[in-house]
Amino acid sequence: MKTAEGNPDELKKKFWKTLADSPYLFLELSGQSDTSVPMSPQLDKDANSAIWFFTHTKSPFAQTGPATATFQGKGHEIYARFNGNLVRETSQERFDQFWNNFVEAWYEGGKDDPNIVFLRMDLGDAEIWDGDMSLLNVAKMALGMNVHEDAEEKHVKSASL
Repeated sequence: MKTAEGNPDELKKKFWKTLADSPYLFLELSGQSDTSVPMSPQLDKDANSAIWFFTHTKSPFAQTGPATATFQGKGHEIYARFNGNLVRETSQERFDQFWNNFVEAWYEGGKDDPNIVFLRMDLGDAEIWDGDMSLLNVAKMALGMNVHEDAEEKHVKSASL
């Protein structure tokens, strides 16, 4: 499938950069829309098949399992929906890598709080849309002209991120 500049890898790269610049995405357990809440993903620039989350033992995410995330970049420049599987992350090294003051603010007991659940989302299928509309497409829309084909060129379905 064609994407922006005809290159799906460029759109994936734009997705990761945009996600790194934004503090939130929406996460839900698959098929359970009532669990959808904003979460703050923890990213490792060298790990493009997983993201991490801190959550609470009382959170529905503590039960782990299939999950879906949706994302809108700042300024609406990129949109994404991706699936994956939430599992408990057992790496203390990874935990320490992502622990920071913003995370600590959510846990009364700090790093040793017994209510912390540290999760890894192993990523699966994804769809990414480039929301960067050209001036020509904005003019076409203002005139009521069809821009569907142009929009499809800025969209990619992927088996992996």
